[in-house]
Amino acid sequence: MNLRWMRQNKRVLNLPWKPSVRRADKSNAIDVMVSGVLGSEISQEHWSNYFTESVNPISTEERKEWLSKLNNVVVSSDAFFPFRDSIDCAKQFGVKYVASPGGSARDEDIVEACDEYGMTLIHTGLRLFHH
Repeated sequence: MNLRWMRQNKRVLNLPWKPSVRRADKSNAIDVMVSGVLGSEISQEHWSNYFTESVNPISTEERKEWLSKLNNVVVSSDAFFPFRDSIDCAKQFGVKYVASPGGSARDEDIVEACDEYGMTLIHTGLRLFHH
């Protein structure tokens, strides 16, 4: 989720691509930029070949600031959440609203986690998860 949100950063959306750069190469270069692996997974020289001007990777500070803007996210599930760790994880990604069918033996743990994080939880009573 973080990488998907990072792709919406203004710097990423306005990259000065060379006309010859193919879509797959753009996608890979964006992954490098947002994941912070420039230098370890791709050389600076290779990186610079994608652009018409010099482009620096997103700094740790920029990344933290941008990620802090990720909020009011909705998460839903077609099955119940069996453990609160799903909610703990969701909190890291700006989730404020949770929808699930409910029905887990540990629903109370999920309710407590949502309350603890100030999330709105709705049990829909509708389960779509089938094998």
